[in-house]
Amino acid sequence: MIQEISTHTLISRELCGNPIELSPNRSVVSLITKDYMKVDEKGLVHGGFVFGLADHAAMIAVNHPNVVLAGADVRFHLPIKINEEIVARAEVVEEHNNKRTVRVIVVRDDETVFSGNFFCVILDKHILEK
Repeated sequence: MIQEISTHTLISRELCGNPIELSPNRSVVSLITKDYMKVDEKGLVHGGFVFGLADHAAMIAVNHPNVVLAGADVRFHLPIKINEEIVARAEVVEEHNNKRTVRVIVVRDDETVFSGNFFCVILDKHILEK
């Protein structure tokens, strides 16, 4: 089920993934890695793209216009190569006032390649507003 996305609406889906499922406190986002994401001649994808996918999934799991990332505790389990599809599954696992902890697992086929907790904060107004 896809509900309306209320945050990060202008993000590059080519760089940070395409939402394929969204329900309250959950999201699933897919990314196909591209040649320009590689760091070497063997086709290793830079970890920043994997992190960006996971962060995108966490933000839309919270799905509030003023959500921001305050921190993350993550682990890279396996390398990613170009031309692979990776899928991030995110779920809000803890809520306290304006704070959310989102657990994200990124898989390639049935293998976990990345996992972590993303610590999000919902602000009263946009972070760039004074």
